[in-house]
Order: sequence, then C-alpha cells, then structure tokens
Amino acid sequence: MKKPASPADRDFTPTLLDLGPLQIYLARHFGFCYGVENAIEIAFRTVKENPGKRIFLLSEMIHNPQVNADLQHHGVRFMQDNYGKQLISFDELTPDDIVIIPAFGTTLQLEKKLSDLGIQTEKYNTTCPFVEKVWNRSEQIAKKNYTIIIHGKPTHEETRATFSHAAANAPSVVVKDMQQTIELAKYITAKKPAEKFYEEFKGQYSENFDVTKDLVRIGVVNQTTMLASDTQAIADHLKQVMIEKYKLTASTIDEQFADTRDTLCYATLENQQAVSGMLQTDADLAIVIGGYNSSNTSHLVELCEEKLPTYFISSEEKIFSATEILHYNFRGKEELLSTGFLPNKKPVKILITSGASCPDALVEGVINKLTSFFPVNKTTEDLISKF
Repeated sequence: MKKPASPADRDFTPTLLDLGPLQIYLARHFGFCYGVENAIEIAFRTVKENPGKRIFLLSEMIHNPQVNADLQHHGVRFMQDNYGKQLISFDELTPDDIVIIPAFGTTLQLEKKLSDLGIQTEKYNTTCPFVEKVWNRSEQIAKKNYTIIIHGKPTHEETRATFSHAAANAPSVVVKDMQQTIELAKYITAKKPAEKFYEEFKGQYSENFDVTKDLVRIGVVNQTTMLASDTQAIADHLKQVMIEKYKLTASTIDEQFADTRDTLCYATLENQQAVSGMLQTDADLAIVIGGYNSSNTSHLVELCEEKLPTYFISSEEKIFSATEILHYNFRGKEELLSTGFLPNKKPVKILITSGASCPDALVEGVINKLTSFFPVNKTTEDLISKF
C-alpha cells in the first residue's frame, strides 16, 4: 500500500478515499517510521545471514504483535517481556549466540552483561537514531551540570534505556505526566518536605539523588513517542517554576533551565500533527490501528477521542461485522465489544490512522474490511493507486 504523501510533505490535510456510501479519510502521515523499518530490516537480515545460529531479541522488536510473531516464526526468541521480566535466562547464552537490541534501545547494565558474556551487539543493535538523539542531548546537558528530567512511562523499554544512559552522566528523575510534574515542582519550591520525594518517586530517580541539591539546574528530555503537547507543557511548567523561584530573565534562564527542545522523533510528531489535521474533517468515527502496548499509538487514540467516537484495534480481525467491533481501552487495559459502531446513514465518514510500528498492510486490511460492508462501485486498490 502506498502512503498518501511523502514524509517531507508539510500538508496535514487527510486523503479522501471516496467509495460512495463510505468515505474514508486517511491521515496524511501514518505507519512505519525510519527507526522501525531499519530495525525490522536488520532483524530479518540477521536471520537470513546466520542459518543454524541461535538468535535472541532482548525484548519485543517493536510494539506490534504481527511483526513480533513473524520474527518468532523465523526462530527468533525473546529474552524479556515488555516490562523487563526475564523469559530466558542470560545464563543460557553462549558467545556464539546472537542477541539483537531492539529499536527502543537498552540499558547500559544489560549492554555490559552481554559484553561480559562475550556477545558482540554492535552489529545487531537496532536502536532508533531518534532515541540515541535523546541520549546524546541528555549527555550534553549533563556535562553542563544540569539534572535530567525525563518525560516518559517509567516501565517502558525506551524510558528505562534513556534513564540508564542519563543517570550514568547526571542525577535523573522520570515524570510520567503533568500531575507528577506539578508534584515534582513542589520539591523545587520546597512546598513539600524533601523526604517525601523518595517515596513519591520511588523507582523513578537515580542512585544517590539529593532532592535538596539536584533540582537547582534542570533540563527536560522525553521518551520519543510521548504526546508532543504534553512534553512541551511539562517543560513549560518547570521552566516557569524556575523563572519564578530564581527571578530569571530571558538572558539568565539558562543558569537554571536547559534548552532541550526537539527530542521528539519526527515521525511521532508528524503522525500527531496529521491526526490533528485529520480531526478538522467532519466525520462519524475514527479507527486507530496498532499494537495495544504501543505508546505512540495510544497517544493518537487520545487525540481522536477528544473529538469523536474512536476505536483502537490491532487488525481487521477485530471488526467482526458491520455492527460489532472489538476494540482496546488502553486506560483500562482491556478489550471492549461495541455494537452499532457504524451509523445508519449515508455516506458514513470514517477517519483512519495507525501508529509508527504498524505495517501498512494492516491499514489496507481494515479499509478492505470496512468496504465489504457497503455496496461500493469502486475498489480500494483503484483509489489507493492514485496516491
């Protein structure tokens, strides 16, 4: 399936597939990003070039069940689940084994463990360059004696990896949302007693973190797949807190607050901007396709939910019929069966997008499934071929 526009195109108007009684609006940017494509290519090339060798992945390659299942079908085994729980012991590894580092990257501790076992990972490291960009940015500000505030999900593989790299260079703490940021600010301003910090942020701060000293100079970086507006709001809030506490001006702000803009990956940002553009269209519902544990996909769902009924599905198989759909509630972490999701009107207008770890074939499958419920006089292949 060919995407409606090139990644360099700054026009975020959705593409209309007009099928008569069904009108589908595709987000201008969706699906696989460079980092994901590169990681998948390295993984399958590794399988092809190493017949007979045992090949392991530290964790899921990306947050997409179809891609991960395909890798497992080719004999690749996962050593950990998404939350760092060990599935295969490192004691089972030998220097002859291959261990692939996934697109999220990994912690310095795990890299050392593999190195100590005699396993070379450089050739099989698929860490996304935009994740590495965050690591480099955090290292730069660490050299200037800033503490690193990481906006991310504490248990997410990427945030764990970023925290590991950041903490190796400077005091570091993870905030998962604005609510936690507001609470962190109260320690900056001493509105909350310092000793409470260690319980409130348990598991989210670096070793020997001193809340009375390590929040004097700060900079904000992020898990690359977070909602861009959330990261910006968090940085703006902390910047304002520092300005008020230290009576800073435009010329003195860098004495307490580092400029760390632009650590969100371009694909995440463009997908979010494309969804915002798509939501300007008058529609009946939105369908977002992707892995249920995909952070960037869940944020696209959040954006859509603000405007209209939204259904988060992993593939066309979740659309049972023209009346029933099994969709995921990422907040409650459960699938819900909804009936009557397609309105009884003509034309039915549906917005569709997908996460950065979702293969285009899944989007095409959903479009074909929806089309099968309507008496259309055009094929989706004919329409898509024009783009």
